Amino acid sequence: MEKVTTKRLALYTGRTHPALAEEVATHLNIEVGNDNLVEFANGEVRCSFGESVRGTDVFIMQPHYGVDGRSVNDSLMEHMIMIDAASRASAKRITAVCPFYGYARQDRKAAGREPITARLVADMLKEAGAKRMISIDLHSGQIQGFFDGPVDHLTAMPVLEKYVRENATEPVIVSPDAGRIKVAERMAQHLGDIGADLAFIYKKRPKGTTNVAEAAEVMGDVEGRTCVLTDDMIDTGGTIVSAAELLKKRGAKEVWAMATHGLLSGPAVDRLKNAPIERLVLTNSLPLPAEKHLPNIEVLSVAPLIAEALGAVFDDTSVSDIFDGENLA
Repeated sequence: MEKVTTKRLALYTGRTHPALAEEVATHLNIEVGNDNLVEFANGEVRCSFGESVRGTDVFIMQPHYGVDGRSVNDSLMEHMIMIDAASRASAKRITAVCPFYGYARQDRKAAGREPITARLVADMLKEAGAKRMISIDLHSGQIQGFFDGPVDHLTAMPVLEKYVRENATEPVIVSPDAGRIKVAERMAQHLGDIGADLAFIYKKRPKGTTNVAEAAEVMGDVEGRTCVLTDDMIDTGGTIVSAAELLKKRGAKEVWAMATHGLLSGPAVDRLKNAPIERLVLTNSLPLPAEKHLPNIEVLSVAPLIAEALGAVFDDTSVSDIFDGENLA
């Protein structure tokens, strides 16, 4: 007996950021599936898909982030539960879509007796049943090697570059620390046609501290220029704010800050309110609660990029071609 098999794509989302999944689904001309997530009185979560996923290419989207009274750990556990449900329902292939990958900063042992939690998260996704992982602007590229299966590492760079191109002339792209120099350099090269230059901040962290960073000096000519700080995430805001203050001291005309992931945790909102930052540009990889939506914040959508990547995975075509291979660097 011969039978021509058909392929079917299904997209599901947890409760952390359903608006992003809805936007991605719109670009794919599909609807987000019904996962019937239920939370019991003791906080346990149950998932029961509202339709059959047998033989389906299932994409389960969840940024690992605490929102609406739930923690990053709740978000992660919910993601695992949904993946496990799809696996036990005989999905053909399950892809974990993590717009923001949890615990990405714990990617190595920086001191004795520490975990490598970024690896643990990858192991958990695999054990739950995910065969593939998609994420945007991982904190470090080496996390791709933690997951035992294909990883599609997307980047929001095209979205951010388009914004700069449309709103600035002769900007200086500034890396807030040494770790982001390569990314800032690539951005400056792409924007060379509008006269972009490159600079970076020498930053130091006091030994034995977390969420504390001090901007020490600027390497590059920033006087009288529009300076665009670019980073993968803004968490407590310490790095970006100290860098912006230093750039202003060195004569910058304006300071903009751009990041893919706007966590804005703890004192971030208060720090950013008082910071000399004219524009704060984030993407919608994470939800932005109303209380964190400052007047100078602009949110750009990465839904078209995610939708294009999901479509490429489903069609078994190249994801890196979407970014001309520059998402792999």
